Amino acid sequence: MSEITPDLVRHLGVLARIQLSEDEVQRLTGQLDVIVDNIAKVSEVATPDVIATSHPIPLENVFRPDVPGMMLSVSEVLQNAPDAADDRFRVTAILGEEQ
Repeated sequence: MSEITPDLVRHLGVLARIQLSEDEVQRLTGQLDVIVDNIAKVSEVATPDVIATSHPIPLENVFRPDVPGMMLSVSEVLQNAPDAADDRFRVTAILGEEQ
């Protein structure tokens, strides 16, 4: 027996604030029913001895040591800046007077 009915799909459409045509309701009823059936099949084989995974292979972050390297001088940093003042980048104000 199907768990997904056209009335349920219409109700879900209302909750999601999506206006569905009758053709869409019929199509989504079938599609959602297939999805629910597939989830049920997976649930049958998901036993407590099967470890849940989000990836088929273990993932591991690889970090390099955070070692400071050669630094640029202020003049090197600002040499290609379109505008600079007082050893800083000069940019157009983006905030209104309320700030």
